Amino acid sequence: MNAADVNLYLVGFMGTGKTTIGRAVAARVGFQFIDSDHQIEREQAKTIPEIFAEKGEAAFRAMERAFVVEGHPGTRAVVACGGGLVVQPGNLSELQARGVVICLHASVESILARTSRFRHRPLLEVEDPAARIRELYAVRAPIYRRAGSMILTDARPLGDIVNHVLRAWRHEAKDWVRQRSAT
Repeated sequence: MNAADVNLYLVGFMGTGKTTIGRAVAARVGFQFIDSDHQIEREQAKTIPEIFAEKGEAAFRAMERAFVVEGHPGTRAVVACGGGLVVQPGNLSELQARGVVICLHASVESILARTSRFRHRPLLEVEDPAARIRELYAVRAPIYRRAGSMILTDARPLGDIVNHVLRAWRHEAKDWVRQRSAT
């Protein structure tokens, strides 16, 4: 496989910019853009909050696992992964076996500001969303740190973040191909 064809997986907490940045990166390199949450919503003909309400979080996590294993192309795709996707056992290593994983990071304050504008996040449908974000973030942060390069999205212009992601992806894609061809 050519390094220029290696998939890019953007992971990180909700509100870090995975979808916005992923779309921009995909447009720059001519790849297909896929948002795992949107793909699951299309397949289920339900919104994520409806899936959570009707089938529960465990069923949604199983849908995420199916997406990772068989729900997207093997090359030339930029995939914005739902915030909890890599937290599920085995999903991170599955993504790393399929391409380059880059984690987008933002401060809890930025995440709060970004997520407060939208009401489609079932994990934040609680009395104190700020406390819930801090609690979830504390659990997920060690997993995100293991995912791959971490790129800060706070107070940076979109173009700068996209360029940083592209540099990291190009560098890591070469290493990814080298490792696969050595085995």
